[in-house]
Amino acid sequence: MLVLNCSTKLLILEKMLKSYFPESLKVYGAVMNMNRGNPFQKEVVVDSWPDFKAVITRRQKEAETDNLDHYSNAYAVFYKDVRAYQHLLEEHDVINWDQVFQIQGLQSELHDVSKAVANSKQLGVKLTSFKAAQFFPHPLLPDTSSLKGSATRLTYLNVADADLLNRTWSRGGNEQCLRYITKLISCFPSVCVRDDKGNPVSWSLTDQFSTVCHGYTLPEHRRKGYSQLVFLTLARKLQSRGFPCQGNVLDDNTASISLLKNLCVEFLPCNYHRLILTPAAFSG
Repeated sequence: MLVLNCSTKLLILEKMLKSYFPESLKVYGAVMNMNRGNPFQKEVVVDSWPDFKAVITRRQKEAETDNLDHYSNAYAVFYKDVRAYQHLLEEHDVINWDQVFQIQGLQSELHDVSKAVANSKQLGVKLTSFKAAQFFPHPLLPDTSSLKGSATRLTYLNVADADLLNRTWSRGGNEQCLRYITKLISCFPSVCVRDDKGNPVSWSLTDQFSTVCHGYTLPEHRRKGYSQLVFLTLARKLQSRGFPCQGNVLDDNTASISLLKNLCVEFLPCNYHRLILTPAAFSG
């Protein structure tokens, strides 16, 4: 196990990961953020260098942490050889097995291998799988006609909006999520539509893996074109900074799937998998 601390090696890794799209997208997004200020205090673990077979991104040990915060205690995984990934999991000090955390990636064996090692350590594993999607640059411009003739405006989120986002996110509603969303808003690109009172009515933001997340429009403001406007604006913002525009959607979220299809988003051949792992001490 090697920790890549050298900035030159991290830049090389970023370029190398592009050769393994789309499976490497989550790790690639995390490494891009590391190479641009590292606001989430991440680091990279590889099985070997430069001929790596497995890569894991994780929080630095000196980063402030909450053992119940699986939002921030997040690992992204990419491997060329699933056995190398398993060996990294089994190595001492690669994963903090004493806290609630998540593992995510875009490869099919991720769940079975992670679950096998977690079971040996008596952790519970909850898997959620999503359709993975990527938006590529094209000439379609965001349609701002829905904002004309009103005091509604297109802008970005600020930390004062975090409580609203925490209450409306299907994964939210708790102290850890509120803290996590506040951090995302502070660190990464976001877009929102605000009403005449300055309150957000439609929004989307970007996470620590450069993934578009928590796209949401308040029910009373739907069917006005806001979701499309927010998504296209955020996609262009990410692409202007050199980031891929990637996202995930649950199989039964027909409204979001329909929106993405209308925007000519490409659904990837691989699914996105998120595993939440819970030690027995926190299982309740």
